[in-house]
Amino acid sequence: MSGLDADDSFLHEEGDKDRYLITYADLITLLLGLFIILYTISIIDVGKYKGIAAAFGNFLGNESVVPSKPEAKVVSGPKESLSDQLSKLIAESDYSKAIQMEESERGIVVHILDDVLFPSGQAMLNEASKNVLKQLANVIKSIPNDVRIEGHTDNTPISTPRYPSNWHLSVDRALSTAYYLINEEGLDPDKVSIVGYAEYRPRDPNDTPEARAKNRRVDLVILK
Repeated sequence: MSGLDADDSFLHEEGDKDRYLITYADLITLLLGLFIILYTISIIDVGKYKGIAAAFGNFLGNESVVPSKPEAKVVSGPKESLSDQLSKLIAESDYSKAIQMEESERGIVVHILDDVLFPSGQAMLNEASKNVLKQLANVIKSIPNDVRIEGHTDNTPISTPRYPSNWHLSVDRALSTAYYLINEEGLDPDKVSIVGYAEYRPRDPNDTPEARAKNRRVDLVILK
């Protein structure tokens, strides 16, 4: 082998040995860029982070590696409470003075005076009452609570072939109301119960015409 051939072989071998340095240098450069980004994030300097990240993105051939700002989520306000819904419904009805609502230890109680629902001394619902009951039913159907329908009278005695006492009248009025809400407005019968109290659960003493009118009522009790 000539001296020239030996030199060429030596140079070729040395070149092969040095090729790995190119890949190694690229790796070191990439790691350096990564460490710069991590350092920038660690000190929470948004401006510096964006500048370094943009430069690093250009180095990688990308337009940018700055993460896009997440879209703001629309957070709805709290749902209107049941009592608020009922209060609004009552206030907007034609019978706002004859329907009242209160919250008690039993739950939410909607008091409906009897002249809104029935002719005097009877238990057949009048047509005007059905619109009120329909709106109340739409609210009640949206909740899982049980509902007790209570019939009440004043202390004026009644004695007719159909209603020998206020017990009979109060129960029949509760029954008529429940029957309509179940069969016409779709209330779940498994959630509905009825009771008649006659004159024995007055809201006010039965000593004035106004108090007696207040006591003649049907209560829808949305139980807790």
